[in-house]
Amino acid sequence: MNKKVDLTNATWAKSDMSNGGNNCLEIAFVDGVVALRDSVDVDDPDAKVLIVSLKDYELFTRSIRAGQADLLP
Repeated sequence: MNKKVDLTNATWAKSDMSNGGNNCLEIAFVDGVVALRDSVDVDDPDAKVLIVSLKDYELFTRSIRAGQADLLP
């Protein structure tokens, strides 16, 4: 996906399963897409953020919930 997204006011969240640690995935739903980042990059303005479509995110998470084990090589 090649879409410029303004993340200035994004509300980031991480799983309750992270136990408040800062070594996990954070997610933000913004401007019709899903932004993903590593929580260690919270205060880094140059941190890389992965932007995926809402549909791709829904399909990925549905596959995880269904137990699909081969989502990554």
